[in-house]
Amino acid sequence: MKLSIVGCSGSYPGPDSPASCYLVQADDAEGRTWNLLLDLGNGALGALHRYIDPLQLDAILLSHLHADHCIDITSYYVLRKYHPTGSQPVIPIHGPKGSARRLAHAFDLPRKPGMREEFAFHRYRDAFNIGPFTIEPRAVDHLGMPAYGMRITADGATLAYSGDTGPTDVLVELAEGADLFLCEASFREEDDNPPSLHLTGREAGEAAQRAGAKRLVITHVPPWHDAEKILAEAVPVFDGPAELARAGATYVLGAGA
Repeated sequence: MKLSIVGCSGSYPGPDSPASCYLVQADDAEGRTWNLLLDLGNGALGALHRYIDPLQLDAILLSHLHADHCIDITSYYVLRKYHPTGSQPVIPIHGPKGSARRLAHAFDLPRKPGMREEFAFHRYRDAFNIGPFTIEPRAVDHLGMPAYGMRITADGATLAYSGDTGPTDVLVELAEGADLFLCEASFREEDDNPPSLHLTGREAGEAAQRAGAKRLVITHVPPWHDAEKILAEAVPVFDGPAELARAGATYVLGAGA
């Protein structure tokens, strides 16, 4: 399983990265490479071209419906609908309840059909499979809205993704024994932070430690913060390797790592 960081800027695109977007790839038993996208936030579709032809995506998983995680779906809709090679096959978008309505509204489309002629929308419920991937969505704590972290397994490896969340024991379940824990940390310990919104670097490190994750990659740091300081909060409380997500970074997990 391969993870590529397409975008990792928190809350809005920054000078060095688009907003949240992560490409996850794995081969099935026949050798076909499956391409899964986690989130598609502001500015990420353009950057995605550096990694893959966007028409080769097999599915998109949306952690929640804030613009910095989903709004470039509106541009991707245009790409698939009006591409000069013709209208493209319908692909699945998995997300919270209301995803189809929210994205249609964002592009000023009528609710029906909205984007349903380009995408098949699925609401998160239980674990499901896409090609070689097993995806386990878990509800997290983000402003009381439907928001999900994900545990993704393929090639004998596990990737855990926090999505956006405040502190919650769900993160420990999500990242238990994960080969890589991609965890948001948007807040600093020194600030008076609102509850049920984001993690500090220390809280991300503590969750990774409790989960026994093998590696921690901190993401979703807003451009207004010094990301190195947030990483420095996590390092003393996590025994494994910890680093900052950076646009363009890739990680190989499991077979061949």
